[in-house]
Amino acid sequence: MKSVISFKTIFLFAALVVFGYTEVGYAHDGHDEVKYTTHIKPLWEQKCAKCHGAESPEIGEFDKDKEKYKAMKKGPRMDSYTYMISFVGWPDTGAIMRRLDDGKNTKDGSPGNMYKNLGDTDEERQKNLSIFKEWVGNWILKKWPEITKEEMNGIKVKY
Repeated sequence: MKSVISFKTIFLFAALVVFGYTEVGYAHDGHDEVKYTTHIKPLWEQKCAKCHGAESPEIGEFDKDKEKYKAMKKGPRMDSYTYMISFVGWPDTGAIMRRLDDGKNTKDGSPGNMYKNLGDTDEERQKNLSIFKEWVGNWILKKWPEITKEEMNGIKVKY
């Protein structure tokens, strides 16, 4: 019996190889610059959108009744580049870093409350964390106004 591979199958396979997608998320090879549109958004859609999507409250609304939204399994809205970078740079400086950190950057060694959502295994979580870290650049857990101008200038978050 002859096996026939369709053009559609070949095209799909080529797209997966070219764009680096795998079953567990985006496979970043370290050779290209990490950008929101290419690396972070697909990873976010897979791991974070369920709780931080367009139906989630903006940060001001979330802060008014955190317990209500936590019970609904909804965090602050992060479904665009603009929303997301506000949790990196300002006004909620370092929030992404504190929530996703694996604990290696904390005084008590405890991971952030969202670290576990980066993957099903520690290997997958570490891989995905490294993509976020490379995107951010200066992985700092400080809040505003403790962060210095120099530390803030080290944040990359390329679109």
